[in-house]
Amino acid sequence: MVSDSSSTGAPVPAALAAARRAPHYLVLDACVLMSSILRPLLLDVADAGFFRPIWSARIGQEWRRNAARIWAVAPEQLDAQWADMTARFPDADPGDLSAYEAGLRYSDEKDWHVIAAGLASRARSTSQMTPEVRVLTWNLKDFNKGELKRQGLTAWDPDRQLSAWLEQSPEPMLPLLMTVRTHALARGRDEPVAQTLKRERLFRCGRLLATMEGVAA
Repeated sequence: MVSDSSSTGAPVPAALAAARRAPHYLVLDACVLMSSILRPLLLDVADAGFFRPIWSARIGQEWRRNAARIWAVAPEQLDAQWADMTARFPDADPGDLSAYEAGLRYSDEKDWHVIAAGLASRARSTSQMTPEVRVLTWNLKDFNKGELKRQGLTAWDPDRQLSAWLEQSPEPMLPLLMTVRTHALARGRDEPVAQTLKRERLFRCGRLLATMEGVAA
């Protein structure tokens, strides 16, 4: 179970009680880390106590390799960002995954390590309660639903997960979601939040945000 404090040690607000229905551990697939808007948003949400992020050295390697190739980002810059992430969330990497990949068969073989990261984190949890584990990915087709169910896991895309949090706990979640404007501005995009959400394929979030009174999206 997620602790009652964030990674900074601050108490988790009581308003997040409803969010405890959300999965405690989220395995962040490399494709989710690719976005320079979504990645910091998710890490901020994790810091706020909504979930514990899970990844592995291999997930980090895939993200850095693909980001360097697709976005032409200097490898040194990506290495520094990865170092910052691992320092911010030192418990995110469960370590050796080989034993947890062995029983997998029906999901895409290239993504067995993603599932294994979730299984290893759950098995090595020191919580008195068994953590709920979910894979957060845009590539849902690569994860066999039946196999995940047998392992006690689920897989959602980021839009579905963020929308669920926004519906369950709008008061703490709304200001977090609105920070996408800050992240966009930092990358030279001066645009409304609604446009950024659309660009990031967060369509449900955008529609939900539009229904909330007093929100300048």
